[in-house]
Amino acid sequence: MSDYSSLKEEAWAANSEIPALGLALYTWGNVSAFDAAEGVFAIKPSGVPYPDLKPDDMVVVDLEGKIVDGKLNPSSDTPTHRVLYRKFAADDKAQVHGIIHTHSTYSVAWAQACRSIPLFGTTHADHIQTAVPCTPYLSREAVEQDYELETGKLIVEMFRRGVSGMADSEAFRKYSHISDIAAAAPFNPNEVTMVLVGGHGPFAWGASAAKAVYNGAVLEEVARMAALTLQINPSAELLPEYIVNKHYQRKHGPEAYYGQGG
Repeated sequence: MSDYSSLKEEAWAANSEIPALGLALYTWGNVSAFDAAEGVFAIKPSGVPYPDLKPDDMVVVDLEGKIVDGKLNPSSDTPTHRVLYRKFAADDKAQVHGIIHTHSTYSVAWAQACRSIPLFGTTHADHIQTAVPCTPYLSREAVEQDYELETGKLIVEMFRRGVSGMADSEAFRKYSHISDIAAAAPFNPNEVTMVLVGGHGPFAWGASAAKAVYNGAVLEEVARMAALTLQINPSAELLPEYIVNKHYQRKHGPEAYYGQGG
């Protein structure tokens, strides 16, 4: 048993949920579990089918990208996870201890359209109080330089500047409709726990690997609901702010009353 056995077990269990929840075909997704005290995370090995995975197959990587435990190659998305942990889990108040990336159908469809997901209903508002932001495409230079690392940097930049703050990028000028549901900067990753990468797909995170999977599943369902809403009514209006606030605060606010408390 390695010193990281519990962390690897957490990552394995979370990755096992990807096919169970229908969030990815074949090997099209990964989850990581972060140990803030040790400064390391366990992540799925690259290209290994989910049914074949075992806890000991998980690869433990530090925040500099060094493999500290494991015999297999880590997920190709490891650099993206590393950037997000470095930036979103850097202080004691951070609630980012698990990250998921998948290619779930409806979330990818919104990402391929380079559209943020509008906040149409209370299911969405129960989880975040804004549209699910979508980044622009990565630049040619970023893709050629270090694709996965630059993907993480793009997400961080989106959270620093917001949708409207990214409007000066070449991709946003070309696809100007992205800003029609612009949200203010900055986003707090403890509150906005999901994002789309333009042309690519969804990332989500949470206080644990299991919570990251939960948020990834929520993102896919919200994406599906929004797509169906626009099919039924292409002129559908956004949910009024007072309803958004009610639903979010009853689950996450200082006087939250959803659930059993304790």
